[in-house]
Amino acid sequence: MAFGHRYTGLIERYRDRLPVHDDTRIISLGEGNTPLIRLNNVPRHIGRDVELYVKFEGLNPTGSFKDRGMTMAVTKAVEEGSKAIICASTGNTSASAAAYAARAGITAFVVIPDGKIAMGKLAQAMMHGSVVIQIEGNFDDGMRLVKQVAESAPATLVNSVNPFRLQGQKTAAFEIVEELGRAPDYHCLPVGNAGNITAHWIGYCELSASSGEHVTEACTFCKGHCRFAGGGVAGQRPTMVGYQASGSAPFLRGAMVDNPETVATAIRIGHPQSWNVAWKVQQESGGWFDECTDQEILAAQKLLTEKEGVFCEPASAASVAGALRDIRTGRIPEGSSVVCTLTGHGLKDPDTAISQAGSAPLKVAAELDAVTRTILDNMG
Repeated sequence: MAFGHRYTGLIERYRDRLPVHDDTRIISLGEGNTPLIRLNNVPRHIGRDVELYVKFEGLNPTGSFKDRGMTMAVTKAVEEGSKAIICASTGNTSASAAAYAARAGITAFVVIPDGKIAMGKLAQAMMHGSVVIQIEGNFDDGMRLVKQVAESAPATLVNSVNPFRLQGQKTAAFEIVEELGRAPDYHCLPVGNAGNITAHWIGYCELSASSGEHVTEACTFCKGHCRFAGGGVAGQRPTMVGYQASGSAPFLRGAMVDNPETVATAIRIGHPQSWNVAWKVQQESGGWFDECTDQEILAAQKLLTEKEGVFCEPASAASVAGALRDIRTGRIPEGSSVVCTLTGHGLKDPDTAISQAGSAPLKVAAELDAVTRTILDNMG
């Protein structure tokens, strides 16, 4: 019997492309290595011939893509001697920061908007032992406050303004190229703070580099932390497409949005921290930004769940909602290969899922005839 090498997380997997040293203590929960699932039923449902995949980041340890960046951010914070980390969050960042702080044996302070966070995410932050601070304001207020606090308090800021976060998140692009054997023609992502679309572009640009030089202006956002191994898939980079919720769409309005509102709470951000660099990603990749209504987002979430068995949170479904619309209109041509990032698991926001499920559990007597009759009455 042959035994394989145990997977221990993305930093060990991509150590040669990440800013760590041989003696760096790695803080990991086995993140990364998430499935790239080809959708079989949805393309038939919309009647289009496309090679459509979803990168299901909801299968990371805390249920979202944030773990990719948090393993790097907390690893570097510990390496630098920090005893605490701090972040503002709409939910997923707080859950991830709390988990990785617990793993590292340090304290996490998380600032969240009061009443605007899905219960699954709040439960995670609380159970992992973080100090949860709910403010009477939105995410953008929280982001302003934690940036100010981090300037004077002995706590490392681990939001996506921390360049090590993007270093971890870029590895999703590596995994996609490794599995497909190439970059996709189009890569579609939900956009809130815009750090993830930036990180993916950094990853694709690293893989397309033929030398140790930066090949993209946007990649300089890494602040010198990129490590280029050269070679790879030279010249192959996808068109990057970002979708926002209509009630929280500063990239579509051309200006910051002070009071964003959307059911997709993970992208309910009106003042993106990666504003300038995300515009560079759009320009360099030849891509675009677009918006989806809450109704379109929820319909895409339900479609994925019912047709493909993939349960993502509402914000994740924005990437699929937008991609399907652009495939239908021909903006994304038939025959294209398309990857949509699903940023978080559907169990993050069970209340929203249940509210749109469309049917309640069927209550029957605990008798064979009653159960059999109900099954036969509801056969598809």
